[in-house]
Amino acid sequence: MGLAVLPPEAEDAYDQVVSYHGFDQDSDSDMSVDNANGRPSKRPRLSSGPTRQITLPGEMVTQEIQWMRGHGTFMDESLSTIIATLAGPLRKTNKLLSIAPLRARYTPEIGDLVVGRIVEVQKNRWKVDVAAPLLAQLPLSSINLPGGVLRRRTTADELQMRNYFQEGDLLVAEVQQVGANDGVASLHTRSLKYGKLRNGMFLAVSGTGGGGGVIRSRRQVFTINSGAQGGGDVDVILGVNGYIWLSKHVEQDDVKIAGGVSISNLEDAVSSAIYSSQNDDIGEGTRKEIAKIAECIKILAEERVRVDEDSVTKAYEAAVDAELAGMDESSPGYSTEVRKRIVDAAVH
Repeated sequence: MGLAVLPPEAEDAYDQVVSYHGFDQDSDSDMSVDNANGRPSKRPRLSSGPTRQITLPGEMVTQEIQWMRGHGTFMDESLSTIIATLAGPLRKTNKLLSIAPLRARYTPEIGDLVVGRIVEVQKNRWKVDVAAPLLAQLPLSSINLPGGVLRRRTTADELQMRNYFQEGDLLVAEVQQVGANDGVASLHTRSLKYGKLRNGMFLAVSGTGGGGGVIRSRRQVFTINSGAQGGGDVDVILGVNGYIWLSKHVEQDDVKIAGGVSISNLEDAVSSAIYSSQNDDIGEGTRKEIAKIAECIKILAEERVRVDEDSVTKAYEAAVDAELAGMDESSPGYSTEVRKRIVDAAVH
């Protein structure tokens, strides 16, 4: 039996007007139609309508000469057009056009709060994985020595570096400096807010590009009260680099709560306990709530919802409400319904 070849359906493959965050273009400025073959004579620009937000690699962005090309674009000299090289939303900054990638490695900036993992111990420094293209470094001079000793580091301190941090240890630190030539981040843990992490669970979320991910310039260290659910309070540390730490809340003295110490009280505040790798006893209820918060954060990341204190708190409350509502976990649509409630609560 022969095959019937049907004519192609009419598709609006080459929309004449495209809007990217308020950036509009007219059809007569980007392409012309060759009447001989009925096809556009220049590179087509794919679109699904004026509400489309994502560009594709190889897609023409504009032909207008007043625009300057930025990250994620290149200039086609033969056609005098700006072409996209990344898949992501187009951003307009004055006359500069750039494309933010949907998924990208973390780019360190001074002042960022990051969660990292020690991968190597070198002379006078540790190498730390912070999800950046290059490993960050934590100099020996940028940590607090036990006993609050403020002095120049010596060879004896170098021999004891593994007593402070060793391979595999997790820590929270702040980006102190970014190399101008190579872009390597230099970290510090001089404040008692930072240091080795324990009593918790590590979680990594993707989307540090133009999609989801942890929001910068928001409060990134907070506590969620889960006492009503039979668990203790849970501390949440949202690293800008997409690494997250959930841990049992441990009451600290007034000196540590202050978030920093002076030279006069540093000796009393800093002890060898801050570099201990021994976890405390964590109750079953607290472990359950930590796992619940982690699942909420994973759902937010999968649905490309930006992660911050407000969205995480609302998502956790929605999950608790679904549990208190007596929803049957064995029902086929249980996971879908709970996921929908979490995302709706976080967005609104």
